[in-house]
Amino acid sequence: MPSALERRLTAHVDRLADEHPPLRIEDVDFTVHDPVAFDGRYGHVLDYMARVELEVDRNVLELTTMLPHPPEIDRYFYADVWQPQEIQHGRILDRLQVELGRAPAVADTDSVSAKLRLLGALAHLPAFQDVCRMLYYLTGMSTERSAVLAYNLLHNGTAAMGERAVAETIIGPIKRQEPGHFVFYQLSARGLWDQLARWQRWLVRRMRSVSFGPVGANTDEQRADFGEVMLTLGISEDAAFAAQAVRVERELLWAQDQGMDVPPYVLRAFRHAVELARARVAERDA
Repeated sequence: MPSALERRLTAHVDRLADEHPPLRIEDVDFTVHDPVAFDGRYGHVLDYMARVELEVDRNVLELTTMLPHPPEIDRYFYADVWQPQEIQHGRILDRLQVELGRAPAVADTDSVSAKLRLLGALAHLPAFQDVCRMLYYLTGMSTERSAVLAYNLLHNGTAAMGERAVAETIIGPIKRQEPGHFVFYQLSARGLWDQLARWQRWLVRRMRSVSFGPVGANTDEQRADFGEVMLTLGISEDAAFAAQAVRVERELLWAQDQGMDVPPYVLRAFRHAVELARARVAERDA
């Protein structure tokens, strides 16, 4: 018989599927009144977000590698609900930047790192797979929470420029689908954390500390891209942004460390991205 948590998660994912079907390109108004100004301000933001959303196919490959025997509710969520929603976000954002005259996003949709393949080999042991699942939920939470915050800022900025079609038919509908993903990860993380043994919790903390990175930033070039997005959206110096992105993670993993608002590895990763972006901008302007 399914547990109470499994029933709750299933009901939640059913609601996501029913109430938030994948967005349709036919419903989007790509009208931009001042393409030059909009591209100059937000073009690189669109490119980064489009690439990250389009790489969802690779993310699914990574999940099937890292979690060889996932709970059925996880597979239902990421394969039947999350992936179809996210891929449409990417296609719409990419179409918008092409409409602005930019090149399409270059997305990596099929590579899986050797590190993840090793994790997948170890994850055939159920106790280790639970560690990998916890890392998946933590990554999902920080990614989706960061996305919600970033899309809110992008929506406000787009509306302030007078680009109502983009704000109301692209950014607004996309940002309304992200919180439901965060809720799935949060419920799953809280439920699994309570089941982990002490050694598993220690390993999760250790692996998270050394593996955390901004979403979609796997190289220094991509980290600099992410840093430029932060600079544009005005969150480069805002520790409160990082705190909101990992609030539940701090609560679960680091509750014993009183006074820690943001895990140090999160601040290091965000600040490093901004430093790389500023260095690149300075080099470009020299």
